[in-house]
Amino acid sequence: MVKYPHNLIRKQVNPPSQAKPINFANRGMSFESAINSTNEYYLSKRIAVVHKKPTPVQIVRVDYPKRSRAKIVEAYFRQASTTDYSGVYKGHYLDFEAKETRQKTAMPMKNFHAHQIEHMEHVLEQKGICFVLLHFSTLKETYFLPASALVSYYQIDQGTKSMPLDYIKKNGFAVENNSLPQVPYLDIIDKFFLGGD
Repeated sequence: MVKYPHNLIRKQVNPPSQAKPINFANRGMSFESAINSTNEYYLSKRIAVVHKKPTPVQIVRVDYPKRSRAKIVEAYFRQASTTDYSGVYKGHYLDFEAKETRQKTAMPMKNFHAHQIEHMEHVLEQKGICFVLLHFSTLKETYFLPASALVSYYQIDQGTKSMPLDYIKKNGFAVENNSLPQVPYLDIIDKFFLGGD
C-alpha cells in the first residue's frame, strides 16, 4: 500500500498485459560455465591449459559515486573478438568457439561472424586444432565440430542460413556430458586428431 498526500490510498493499476521482451544476453552462460568448469578441471589435473579469452574493451567514462565504488558508464569494444577459448594440449595449440541454441534441428549461422571464420582459417593454416562446441539445450546434446567443417558450410552462403543438425552429426562428433569434466572435448581430440596419444 502506498500513502499519498491527504492520506489518499490508490490501488496500482496494472497496464494491459504485453509480451515481455526476450533477453538473450545470458542464453549461453550455463554452457559456458560448464566449459569453464571443464577447463578448470583440466588445469587442476595438469592435463591442458585452456582459458577463456578476455574481450578487449576501451573504458571511456567512469563515475565515482563513492571512493570505493567506481562504476563504468561508457565503454567500447576495441576490436572484434575472435574465438572464445585458446590454450595448449600435449604440445598442440587449441582454439575454439562455443555456441548454444534452443533450436532442435539447426544451429543459426548468424551466431558466427565473418572475422571469426577468418580467424579459424588462419589457425587451421598454422596447423592448430580449431573447432566449435555446439550445444543444443532443448535436446541436451553437445557436438564437437571441426573448424574446417564450419568454414566449408559458412562459405556456401556467407553464413545466412542455419546449419542443419544432420550436417553437424555427419561432420562432427557427439560429446558425452559427464560430471567431471562436464564437457570432455579432449577425449575427441585424443581419439580423432591425435590418434590416441
